[in-house]
Amino acid sequence: LTDFAEPVRNGGWWPSKPDVLVFGRDAGGNEQAQLYRLDPGAKEPVLLTDPARTHRPLALNRAHDRLLVASTDVDKAGGRRENPTLDVTLVDPLDPAGAQKIATLPGTGWGDFSFSFDDRRLAMSEFRSVTETYVWVMDLATGERRRVLPAPGADPARTVASTEVNFSRDGRGLFLTTDRDGEFQRASYLDLATGALEAFGPANWDVEQLALSRDGRTIALVINEAGVGVLRLLDADTRRELPRPQVPIGAVGSVQWHPDSTVLAFNLDSSRSPGDVYVLDVAASRVSRWTESKVAGLDASRFAVQTPIEWKSFDGRTITGFIARPPVQFTGKRPVMIQIHGGPEGQARPGFIGRWNYYVNELGVAIIEPNVRGSTGYGKSFVSLDNGMKREDSVRDIGALLDWIATQPDLDPARVVVAGGSYGGYMSLAVATTYSDRIAGAIDVVGIANFVTFLERTETYRRDLRRVEYGDERDPAMRAFLERISPVNNAAKIGKPLFVAHGKNDPRVPYTEAEQIVEIARRNGTPVWYLLAANEGHGFAKKENADFYYYATIRFLQETVLKER
Repeated sequence: LTDFAEPVRNGGWWPSKPDVLVFGRDAGGNEQAQLYRLDPGAKEPVLLTDPARTHRPLALNRAHDRLLVASTDVDKAGGRRENPTLDVTLVDPLDPAGAQKIATLPGTGWGDFSFSFDDRRLAMSEFRSVTETYVWVMDLATGERRRVLPAPGADPARTVASTEVNFSRDGRGLFLTTDRDGEFQRASYLDLATGALEAFGPANWDVEQLALSRDGRTIALVINEAGVGVLRLLDADTRRELPRPQVPIGAVGSVQWHPDSTVLAFNLDSSRSPGDVYVLDVAASRVSRWTESKVAGLDASRFAVQTPIEWKSFDGRTITGFIARPPVQFTGKRPVMIQIHGGPEGQARPGFIGRWNYYVNELGVAIIEPNVRGSTGYGKSFVSLDNGMKREDSVRDIGALLDWIATQPDLDPARVVVAGGSYGGYMSLAVATTYSDRIAGAIDVVGIANFVTFLERTETYRRDLRRVEYGDERDPAMRAFLERISPVNNAAKIGKPLFVAHGKNDPRVPYTEAEQIVEIARRNGTPVWYLLAANEGHGFAKKENADFYYYATIRFLQETVLKER
């Protein structure tokens, strides 16, 4: 494995033969993932999947002797096409030749696969957008598939989003989260015979993870309370909350039950701890810390702590975010870096900010992470406020943030850099074209510069999902709108330095998006820094590239907002 140049992911020992390792791997940073088996003493892994397609592991069956794998064509091998499909296959890594394809599903937005306890049925969700998903149950013997939520005949105009699907141990129902009856994702039980839906647990926050123990008797919930992941346990039969575990301060994530259902592992992220592993003994209600991340010479107690902020936008709506302020030794008004999350169906949350601590603690730059309209965590109405022709309203939320910065006695509105990756990269470019006179520079990482060419060139298996969010470029009116708001067509308005970084193998946002904005901005006389990583995809995964980008960003800040005035 030391000879593998690309990231290895999703690795694990095979349950029925625990000295065999099964893992996935990216190819050239382009997400053309393949699955491999590594046998004891072997120097080379065995390829389990078709190298011409992209694959992802979905779930283990209850017997733990088969792996459910999804696969679809990639444009390089299969050509661009409309109406892509997803093949779902049961694979025994010890006998890959006996793989059994159980379904070809329409579209590629399928997830949350869960086997019934007798391995005869499979539940799954069909994702069409962040506000529209469908839950299905499939008979594995016949391949027959039945939609169970929303029920057939439900009002098609009333979209529902559901996720975290788990079969109950008796097979009569599904535990899941859904926003069918409100703004937020609530933990719920769906009776498969009657269609009755029973909600339980909190109603005013999103449940972002629902994990059923392997014996089917206990439910672990992770609840997004104002951006912080909070752990709760419930009895699966009564839906009543069990005694709350005493978890240290921080955000819980990546919950996973032990096969014997007695202990629960999870990550805990905080401003001073980057996702350490904790384990909860359920019966004793005792939490143990299993890892302690430390770097020699670094005092984690000095790391920045984010605090919540809010401001009023152009339409009177309250927008929120988090700020990390420099320590007290930095006097006077401090420069600001606005870091806009991607997605756009994402959320800035308090937690470990890693290398950004250097910007705050050593450079004296305040970091603001806004949750503009379209962010998750604030209800399904809020997440839809930037869809289609409302796209620029989220940019205006940043304009209102610039107004807020100007009212803060410790922040310098004349020294603001806006940055972001992926959709956040588009937002950074859009702010640079809309509010050029109010910022000192912009950083665009793997961002969208032209919505039309992005939608035409993104990998086929992603295109339909992105059309729902951004608009369908095949519609003349929408195409004209997307052309009008695209940063490449407004690049003449960029009057401050621009730093563009991209991976040449990016299948999500092709590097040609970076090429377009760099060429046009330079032609207009804008100072442009351009970093293209030939061996990266959607973001920089290799340390040497991440390091180079990080040092270049420090230099960019020194040239834009840290110069003596």
